[in-house]
Amino acid sequence: MSAYLDALETRHPQSREQALMTRLPQLIAQAQTAAGWAAILHGVQAADIQSRVALAQLPVTRKSDLKNIQRAALPFGALTTTAARQMSRIFMSPGPIFDPEGRAQDWWRFARPLHAVGLRAGHIIQNCFSYHFTPAAFMVEGGAAKIGCAVIPAGTGQTEMQVQAIVELRPDAYVGTPSFLKIIIEKAAEMNADISSLQYAIVGAEALPPSLRQWLQDQGIPHVVQMYATADIGNIAYETVSDGTLNPGMILDEDLILEIVRPGTGDLVDAGEVGEVVVTSFNPDYPLIRFGTGDMSAILPGMSPCGRTNTRIKGWLGRADQTTKVKGMFVHPSQVAEVVKRHPEIRKARLVVSGEMANDVMTLQCESEVRDAALKAAIIGSLREVTKLRGEVIFVDYQQLPNDGKVIDDARKYE
Repeated sequence: MSAYLDALETRHPQSREQALMTRLPQLIAQAQTAAGWAAILHGVQAADIQSRVALAQLPVTRKSDLKNIQRAALPFGALTTTAARQMSRIFMSPGPIFDPEGRAQDWWRFARPLHAVGLRAGHIIQNCFSYHFTPAAFMVEGGAAKIGCAVIPAGTGQTEMQVQAIVELRPDAYVGTPSFLKIIIEKAAEMNADISSLQYAIVGAEALPPSLRQWLQDQGIPHVVQMYATADIGNIAYETVSDGTLNPGMILDEDLILEIVRPGTGDLVDAGEVGEVVVTSFNPDYPLIRFGTGDMSAILPGMSPCGRTNTRIKGWLGRADQTTKVKGMFVHPSQVAEVVKRHPEIRKARLVVSGEMANDVMTLQCESEVRDAALKAAIIGSLREVTKLRGEVIFVDYQQLPNDGKVIDDARKYE
């Protein structure tokens, strides 16, 4: 039985890249048949978008924009190429933001993360993502159906019933948040219940600290892996296991183009640098072009020991939206980017907001080889012009600023 879901996972990277770039103009043309994308991509000739360089010239549409985009044209902001009434499901996430699900098998592409951990036809999954309004549980359902796994639609809550289901139905795998799995395990211990059938835990929707992963393994679940998905895109990336060993990084899904950009901009960061995850999704019902997830990550160099050849990311590294209030006014990462663009001498910058509340101090830390008073004064002027606030500028050595994707660092004391 193959360790891989299909041959796509082990393609030569150049073959994958060529296939994605060949499909890209068709995707742009398809998206432009939807009024929302036609407006966003106005003036773009689909046939011209045949490379990553060309793709990087298109605007980023961020998840944080979806609420307003959708409000103008309910339910999906005219961004779908399939009518709402022809979808199989319509979800309502907090915001509210509405998310569609089409009718194709494994529409969310969830078979890959389930298969990668070792699940196969005949396994039973206890699905503990919520079935109420949001799509995570249905993502799992689609992937399980493709593989041939049975699903216990357990949802969230009712912890004693969760334990009872594990004891009596003997599922092989838990899928849900790691924190809820911890609660179930603790309840099982309290009930003196045997839940040793659980050999796999595929977790997501929240962070998995190394200490919690180790704790879950210590409780008798040998395979604990993370997946990274969003309600708009579905599966983005997933961890893999080889001979019982967790491989570093998360493997990108085969049907996506990944970019890492500087928060607040559409500009690509250097290889290995932390930035915002931007995804282009080849979804026939809901194409997404340079969709900014708001999540931070970085590309991990090299290939996975598992044999899958796609790009790896370091996993979820925080949120990209670092907007903060200074003296009653919002300051956005895009404004910091605007200041940097005005002064090419700046290689990298971080705006640090410090001081006690109501006595805010704004300092732009700049990596620059040029450090004269004239440049400093010019940057201070740009900072005030762009943000409408006074701020200081200090120069730091090259690579002194941490590689954590932060553009704005709120270091104020709130006690």
